[in-house]
Amino acid sequence: MIGRIDEVVVDCAEPLALAEFWAAVLGGEARMRDADWCYVDPPGWTRLAFQRVPEGKSTKNRLHLDVEVDDITIAIAAAVALGAVAVGEQHHAIAGSFQVLLDPEGNEWCVVRAAAPSHHA
Repeated sequence: MIGRIDEVVVDCAEPLALAEFWAAVLGGEARMRDADWCYVDPPGWTRLAFQRVPEGKSTKNRLHLDVEVDDITIAIAAAVALGAVAVGEQHHAIAGSFQVLLDPEGNEWCVVRAAAPSHHA
């Protein structure tokens, strides 16, 4: 082992606005270290930080967050009310369901709901 995850950092244009969005999604409070670096410490998870960069997002994320929820429909509506955008349709498979969303700066993330365990006799 080389080390442990200290935080997950998202490049963005508006660190405080994105920290506030993710605090509303995951819990915790948006904190500002300075105008170019903000973060949230979601309960039970590692720090999610937001770093101002000059360039905009131009391609698909190579890493995204999956946020487990109890009800995908309710979660989508709540996320959209916060400024997220749903992309495409909900996907349903044997492992569960998910919906791709974009945060206010266009970063992909998903709300996910695992399939209920099957009960075999």
